[in-house]
Amino acid sequence: MQKLVTDHTRLSDSGKPRVIIIGGGFAGLEIAKALKGFNGETVLFDRYNHHTFQPLLYQVASSGLESSSIIFPFRKRFVKQNDFYFRLGEVISIHPTENCIETTIGSVKYDYLVIANGATTNYYGMTDVEDNSLPLKSIIDAIKLRNRIIRNFETALLTDDREMMDSLMDFVIVGGGPTGVELAGALAELKKHVFPHDYKELDINMMDIHLVESGDRLLGGMSPIASQKALEYLQKMGVHVHLNKAVKSYNGHEAVLSTGDKLIGKTMVWAAGVKGQPLPGLSSEVVGRGARIKVDEFNRVKGYENIFAIGDAAIMEGGDPKFPNGHPMMSPPAMQQGQLLAENLIRLQEKKSMKPFRYNDKGSMATVGRNKAVVDLNVFNGQFRTQGLLAWFLWMFVHLISLIGFRNKFFVFFSWIWSYFSYDKSNRLIISRNKEGII
Repeated sequence: MQKLVTDHTRLSDSGKPRVIIIGGGFAGLEIAKALKGFNGETVLFDRYNHHTFQPLLYQVASSGLESSSIIFPFRKRFVKQNDFYFRLGEVISIHPTENCIETTIGSVKYDYLVIANGATTNYYGMTDVEDNSLPLKSIIDAIKLRNRIIRNFETALLTDDREMMDSLMDFVIVGGGPTGVELAGALAELKKHVFPHDYKELDINMMDIHLVESGDRLLGGMSPIASQKALEYLQKMGVHVHLNKAVKSYNGHEAVLSTGDKLIGKTMVWAAGVKGQPLPGLSSEVVGRGARIKVDEFNRVKGYENIFAIGDAAIMEGGDPKFPNGHPMMSPPAMQQGQLLAENLIRLQEKKSMKPFRYNDKGSMATVGRNKAVVDLNVFNGQFRTQGLLAWFLWMFVHLISLIGFRNKFFVFFSWIWSYFSYDKSNRLIISRNKEGII
């Protein structure tokens, strides 16, 4: 191995084989954990110093949870794992011929490279939507959205313009997947249980929640009965659901739909699509549908021997017989790919052949609100479908055990219990300063 160009990375050449992982999401975290049996170094690069449990971002945004309860520091998670190194920095480009990556803190060589940098929000080329809407992909996004929601109501209290007041209290959520459905339900519960007490001077009936979905049903990846039940729940909670409609433009005040309908709202949350984030240096031929990196059945980037991609960053077309068009962009496939790739890298080290990836689809679930959830499970070679209270308990149990760290599990559980019996969302905090003033 050649001597490394370390710059500020402080990663000297130890003579051991090195695996570099780009991204500490579900896929990156799983492979890093599973590489504890690898006879060499594991280096994780991420632009944040923590892992975020993304399925609960909407609860931070809707004041149900503290931000610290769904994030966990990488260094704390891997403090006991030998030959593990974390570096805070962004990867700028890959140099496959030199087996090297260039980052914001310097350059470093690898023996194996794993791209697990996830996905980013896809605005489908609509720059006005990108400029004026809010995504929900990171803890920063969740805090910004929470700030916006609460500040809107504080501002609505101070205006005599009824049209402005109405637009401040209206919300448009685009995308009928789990994020959109769960956020719409959470806002509906704020409207019913919290805001009438916090903002007695306002007519809370003016608050409208719109959920826009371009398809013919919500939760398109779940069973038809789950989709229908989620729709019924939301409609009973007062959410205006718009199916078979797409947003064509949004100027920060008015959203124009594909049908010509217009929705008024100062806040739009964009949860309608994601795309990959391919890094410069890879051949353009390996970038496939949705800007995801094409991989073979071993998650190896096509055309490269020692570069792999997993999770939302990768698309495995034709490699898995049950998923010929690629795997869904969710955490379970990402985690399973990370676990298997770690095993395969160890097998390569032991001169053994790699195992092909086959996704074990255990099902999907989504919650709409208190005692309201939908669950599709694939268990015991059969299908289990349930909705309502039992589904809600299953959803809570699965998400609770999936969190990292006892402290996070405890605080999330306590917050859920407190919220259930008190009908309160205790984290209604604005953590920012509005530079433009209150109005």
